[in-house]
This record gives sequence, structure tokens and C-alpha cells, in this order.
Amino acid sequence: MKPSSDHDDTGPADVRDLLDTLVARGLAGTAPTRAEAVAVLRTSDDDLLDVVAAAGRVRRHRFGRRVRLNYLVNLRSGLCPEDCSYCSQRLGSTAQVLKYSWLSTEDAVAAARAGVAGGARRVCLVASGRGPSDRDVARVSAMVDGIKREHPDVEVCACLGLLRDGQADRLAAAGADAYNHNLNTSEATYADICTTHEYADRVETVERARGAGLSPCSGLIAGMGESDEDLVDVAFALRDLGADSVPVNFLVPFDGTPLAGTWDLTPQRCLRILAMLRFVCPTAELRLAAGREVHLRSLQPLALEMVSSIFLGDYLTSEGQAAQADHGLLADGGFEVETARGDDGVPLDGPGTGIVARDGGAPSGVAGGTGVTVRRRGTGTTVAPNA
Repeated sequence: MKPSSDHDDTGPADVRDLLDTLVARGLAGTAPTRAEAVAVLRTSDDDLLDVVAAAGRVRRHRFGRRVRLNYLVNLRSGLCPEDCSYCSQRLGSTAQVLKYSWLSTEDAVAAARAGVAGGARRVCLVASGRGPSDRDVARVSAMVDGIKREHPDVEVCACLGLLRDGQADRLAAAGADAYNHNLNTSEATYADICTTHEYADRVETVERARGAGLSPCSGLIAGMGESDEDLVDVAFALRDLGADSVPVNFLVPFDGTPLAGTWDLTPQRCLRILAMLRFVCPTAELRLAAGREVHLRSLQPLALEMVSSIFLGDYLTSEGQAAQADHGLLADGGFEVETARGDDGVPLDGPGTGIVARDGGAPSGVAGGTGVTVRRRGTGTTVAPNA
């Protein structure tokens, strides 16, 4: 996969015409052409704010100023037999991430409780591995049931790998609202990042989830050496799959993985990617996910003009910025955090809007100079979660 240039020779008038066309299509809920989507990725830095503003119009048309917070619960960390090159939990990884087997139902519910208290509207239950056994599905179903009993208005999304026949139905019957399985990159280049399963396996799992009535949550990882055309291909594949939730990850290049030291993204490139996705998937919940802090850095507020959802606090194996900083970011931008309601009908408010400084950032300033801070708090530890 070879990255394409961010820039093109398109003149100012042409860019204005392009953006006017894309906004009109987005407001109507229709997709751009592939050529138009590629053109977004090749706009110049001089046009970047215009691109963000145009994508923001599409975002506000459907979502207004609201932002939904998501909270990850890593049910089982490490120990994965798959060889996805981007993943710190992969087969052969020497990344010094937390490794532990399944959380108990009680611990999983407690972790979810912390996220909801921090303002999360969706809790994402994630477990490493190729895919769940039937026993694993039963285990996660009990967790879903426990969370729903405490927080009936909170959405629960499961992410357990490749699904077999009937497993999505069982999760739906337990009360799960969504199932996440990312496509990650284009079909043409999938073999470049994984050899232990195929792109088609991932598509099949998303289709099984949708067929069971679960919200199909599927997204991508940018920054793995892909071209503009690869990014556009995966964006259209997600649209064609009917993904109504699209997590957008930016590569976190852990030491000990094949992509260690890969810092190909700039904040401007990340913003163009988000804009392209907003135009291709105008009605989808774009979820700004892992890597946002280290790649977007001080431009995170601009990203919020295009996405409608972010992950609160930490990720599976890496640490995010302080949860209070997330709330401060949203408050300063004039965004409205979508709240869940407790059993008494009273909104469960987040912890406030005070901005908390964060040490580091990538690719400079983080311990070890890698731009990656390994998660050492929350589930699997005795340290309080970042929620």
C-alpha cells in the first residue's frame, strides 16, 4: 500500500464547486462519486478549513451539535491467535500490553458502570481472539444482561471477532444493541495487514450482525500505508454494508508490532479522511476512536465538527487523554453530550467540563519517544479507570 499525495492542482473555484456538490449530496443522504471522494483527500492545506466547514454542514444537518460518548471495556486482553499487523494483541506481538483472561460478569458490569458515570451513552464490550466460542457468547450475554439491568437506556455493543451461525442472534436476544467488526482497510490490500483470515470473513460477520437485528458497527484504521483510493474503497464498502456506526481509528504504532514507528499521518490528513467519510456516509454515526489524541493533537476540535461520537478515556491497550479533558474539549466547542437516563429517569451527567492537562502527545513527548502510552489502568489492573 502506497500513500497518495494529500494535494492536487485543483483550483479554488473547482474546490468550491466540489464542496457545494458534496454538501448538496450529503444533505440529501446520497453519496459522492469515487472521484469526488478522492478529490477531498487531495485538497490543499489552504482549502482545509473550507473542507471541514462543508463536512460540518452535513454533520449538523443530521446530528446537530450533539456528541455521543462511547466507553470501551476490554474483557480479555492479549492472547490473540490472529496476525493483524496493526494490533498490539496479535500473534507474535512483543508489545508490553496488559494480558489477562476473561473478566467476571461482576467486573465487566462494574467497568461499564464507571463509563456510564463518566457520561457514556454506549458501552463497547471487546474481547481479543479470532471469534467467540458458544461458551464465550453465553458469558458475554450475561454481561450484557447485567449492564442492561442497571442501565436500560445505555446501548451495549459487543466486539468479539468473527461470528458463527446463530451467535449474533443469541447476543441480540440477550439485549445487545450493536456488534462491531471493522473492515479496517480496502479489500484489495487486506492481505497486506493480515494472513490468518480474509476480508470476506469480516464482511460476513458484519452481515450476520445486521441479519440478527444488531446495529452493524464497522469502521477502519487509517495510517497503515494505504493510498487515497484504498481509503475511498473501504468507505464505500462500509456504506454498501449499511454500517450505521463507523469507528474511525488512526494507527497507534506499538513497539513490538510490524507497524512500529509508522507515523505517516498528519493532523491535516486526518481531517481530510474524516471529511471524506462524512460525505460518503452522511447519515452514519462517525465515531472518532483510537489514535485521535496522538495524530490530530491540537486539531481535535476541528474533527468534532465532522464526527458525532467519540470514545471516552482509554482504549483497549493504549491510554487516551484524561476523561475530564474530553469533556472540556466538548464544552469549549459548544457541543451537547448525549446523556443516558438512570432507572429514576434522571439524566446521568458526566463529571464536568474542567480541562485537565495531559502529559505527552505523539509523536513527541511521550515516555520512550514512541508516541504510544500503554494502558496501565482500568480493567485488568487495580488502578481506577480513566472515565
